[in-house]
Amino acid sequence: MVEAVFETNLPGLLHRGKVRDTYDLGHGLLLMVASDRISAFDVVMDQPIPGKGVILTQMSSFWFGVIDQVMPNHMVATADDDAAMANIEKTGALRKLTPELARRSMVIKKADRFDIECVVRNYIAGSAWAEYERSGTMNGEPLPAGLRAAEKFSEPVFTPSTKASSGHDEPLTRAEAQDLIGVEMHRLLEEKSIRVFEVAHEHARERGMILVDTKFEFGLVDGQLTLIDEVLTPDSSRYWDIDDWEPGNFPPAFDKQFLRAWLLDTDWNREPPPPTLPGRIIEQTRERYLQAYQRLSGKSLIL
Repeated sequence: MVEAVFETNLPGLLHRGKVRDTYDLGHGLLLMVASDRISAFDVVMDQPIPGKGVILTQMSSFWFGVIDQVMPNHMVATADDDAAMANIEKTGALRKLTPELARRSMVIKKADRFDIECVVRNYIAGSAWAEYERSGTMNGEPLPAGLRAAEKFSEPVFTPSTKASSGHDEPLTRAEAQDLIGVEMHRLLEEKSIRVFEVAHEHARERGMILVDTKFEFGLVDGQLTLIDEVLTPDSSRYWDIDDWEPGNFPPAFDKQFLRAWLLDTDWNREPPPPTLPGRIIEQTRERYLQAYQRLSGKSLIL
């Protein structure tokens, strides 16, 4: 089994997030390394999920290829793609990159990021369902009465949230989001987010999977609106098996919901430090991520 990577320490560290370590390569390029860290309720667990970062990087690379016709993205190459990396100068962190780290790394273009999470939902689940149960709303907007858990909307809905540097992302009403990024940029991000979602949803459906909801990030690369960060991975997306879904019940998910459910059954208060994860929870979480990649990409992945 692949050795777990909780943290990387390469030259030129720019940012260490909940999962990814980002390094400045110069010449407008960054190296984004996906660790095996996993967070839940905005707290990073003390135990990693071995191989998770490899799955995230390979899955983002796959999806960028699927949606490339719809929206440009910031990926230059996965670092283990020798042909794509041939013309990239081996500066900074790339000089210290081992083959194992390369599998979980991506060279990307620098972007001026919009500080907003572009969330798209096609079924009511997760935090949207929790808000609906409390107040009959989603992102502060009223929804019809009588919706059932996991019910499908008539069309995908754009439900943006804040992009918090720490703590919880907070849902934004349409007016709040427009105040944050401007009316025209809000319109454009909504349009692009839903279009990318529709392409990904159809691809997943053809493979017996439901893309329930996801979040995208966008930025400007040389003035062009560009899809950035990870995309459509189990860290940022909720997937169900088509055969498991029926309104009224939440089916098993191919994402970190399995981990969240276990945590909710403990007496943890959702503040650091998190509880110690049992081996079976680590292994079953890993298996869900791996199944999602293999089913959606049609490729095998040896970890």
